[in-house]
Amino acid sequence: MTVRVVVADDQALVRAGLCGIIGTAPDLAVVGEAATGTEAVALACDTHPDVVLMDVRMPDMDGIEASRLITNTGTVRVLMLTTFDLDEYVYGALRAGASGFLLKDAPPADLLAAIRVVAAGDALLAPGITRRLIKEFATRSAPAPTMPTGITKREREVLVLVAEGLSNSEIAKRLHITQGTAKTHVGHLLTKLGARDRVQLAVLAHRTGLADGSS
Repeated sequence: MTVRVVVADDQALVRAGLCGIIGTAPDLAVVGEAATGTEAVALACDTHPDVVLMDVRMPDMDGIEASRLITNTGTVRVLMLTTFDLDEYVYGALRAGASGFLLKDAPPADLLAAIRVVAAGDALLAPGITRRLIKEFATRSAPAPTMPTGITKREREVLVLVAEGLSNSEIAKRLHITQGTAKTHVGHLLTKLGARDRVQLAVLAHRTGLADGSS
C-alpha cells in the first residue's frame, strides 16, 4: 500500500528536496505541495493524504495551527518539520495533534522512516521527539480523569509500555506474547480511548498517572 504524502514548506527549494527524497521510496508518493499553512489545510481536505509533512514556520498560518485544523477534520496524520530543536515547538505540535516531530537536518533515511512510522502508527515517536518531552508535555496539560472503564489488565500493561516508547515487537517480547497480539491490544486501546495514534496514548498514560504507577 502506498503512503500518500502532502509536503508543506514555504521554501520552494526545500519542498523540491523533500519531494525528491520521498520520490526515491517506492512505497511513498507525494500527492500535493503547499507553500502556506492555508494551502496545506486545503490540500489535506482535497487529497486526503495519509501524512502531511508540515514545516513549523509557514506564512499566513503557521504549521502548528494548520496541523490543528488538519488533525481535527479526519484521520490525516501530521509530521512536523523544523530547523530548531526547541521544546516549545514540540509542545505546540503535540497540542495541535501532530504525530511526529523531525529536524530538517535529519538524514534522508530518517525522514523516510519517520513518514512510515507516522503513517502506520507502529512506533511511538519519529526521531526528534523524546520520551522526556512527551512526559513533560503531559505534566503541563490539565490532569486527565481516571482511566476509562473497559480497559483490561493486559491492555493497561500494554499502555504503560507504549508510554515507555516500546514498539509492538518490543512489547511482545516484554509480555511474552506475539507481535500480532501486541498490535491487536494497541488497536483496542486506540479505539477505546479515542486516540489518534501512540503519541496520544502515551500522553494519556502520563496524564492519568498510569505511566508512573500512580493510577
